[in-house]
Amino acid sequence: MSDIAIKAENLSKAYQLGDFGTGTLSNDINRWWSLVRGKEDPFLKIGEANDRAIKGTTDVVWSLKDLNFEIKQGDAVGIIGRNGAGKSTLLKLLSRVTAPTTGMIKAKGRIASLLEVGTGFHPDLTGRENIFLNGAILGMRKYEIARKFDEIVDFSGVERYIDTPVKRYSSGMYVRLAFAIAAYLESEILIVDEVLAVGDAEFQRKCLGKMSEVSKGEGRTVLFVSHNLNSVLTLCAKGIYLKNGALELSANIDEVVRAYAKERDTEYSRDVKIISEGKQAWLSNFKITDHAGSEHLEMESPVLIEVEVESTAQFDNIQIGIGINDYNEVRLLTLFSKFYNKAFTLHQGSNKLSCKMDRLNLKPGLYKVEIFIGSDHLNLDYYSSGLQFEIFPSLNTNHLLPDSSQGSMFVNQNWF
Repeated sequence: MSDIAIKAENLSKAYQLGDFGTGTLSNDINRWWSLVRGKEDPFLKIGEANDRAIKGTTDVVWSLKDLNFEIKQGDAVGIIGRNGAGKSTLLKLLSRVTAPTTGMIKAKGRIASLLEVGTGFHPDLTGRENIFLNGAILGMRKYEIARKFDEIVDFSGVERYIDTPVKRYSSGMYVRLAFAIAAYLESEILIVDEVLAVGDAEFQRKCLGKMSEVSKGEGRTVLFVSHNLNSVLTLCAKGIYLKNGALELSANIDEVVRAYAKERDTEYSRDVKIISEGKQAWLSNFKITDHAGSEHLEMESPVLIEVEVESTAQFDNIQIGIGINDYNEVRLLTLFSKFYNKAFTLHQGSNKLSCKMDRLNLKPGLYKVEIFIGSDHLNLDYYSSGLQFEIFPSLNTNHLLPDSSQGSMFVNQNWF
């Protein structure tokens, strides 16, 4: 385990559901009577698997089941998955807030964690006192904490309130001070849950920058949970994808996010769901191919987009707009006939409109499409019901592929 910071072996966590005792004799009799008649226990809420849509037959749910993985020293690891996948439970196990039901965790070094607003703080102590308290919990000496004190206060921005009991802090102040403590005190492993969402955008950027510095500059291990995939891609090189409490994939972050995006966006496809009710014209088909008609688009493929529109009457001076978003709903590119002073006439019946490009300059990945049909004064159709396409890596190329922290676009470059 020389270069391994964290190792999990057959890690599982079970929780008891419902009431351990139902609270009244009447409820206990109802439970017993249901069991005698072979009926479902009325006090069960969800099932044994970590799937909230299923009712179970026992009073135990496995939040995590048989996880096995290794994290190397200095790695920044993003942990992703849907709500209820077991991400926060995993971080609590790694932080030793709770113990595993079965299996074991081996961790090398001290662990600083930021799991929930207020975790690790004593509400009646001041910010100053809580800094020293957290440092002492990590095993640091008083002079070591004092050496970091000014940096912690400066990063958190709560200097004016540092001698005020933290119970009077806002949630944002709590998080800023808690993150600064976790990041600046001398721990070998930093664990951060979704709580950064409480902070404003500027503070979130500061936190991502500091976590990157901690990982790449100081060689410390970072575990980061977030639903913001752009933040995960920017910070992390490795990823863990949890699904219903099981380890779906542990690999490079690009591969993990791609697998998660495919699973998350199963409702997206290349096929148009025709929605014509109450409309005078509507999108009837969408196709994106290379110039030879292949739907396998590589990074440097020329691109042909064909939009078919069904119309109940003739409309003049119509424009077509196509928005391309990443899987985090961030707009990357807008194609709009208006940019080129190009307008179309829609005839009654079926109409086909096309747009040709040398390339899209998008990196490999899944992309979502929104389509506008209309003019400045007429909105005939706006389609955002789940169209997607995928860009694949180019097989024949003489350049390296930029990583996720270097943006979503790639243009040909001639260096001399």
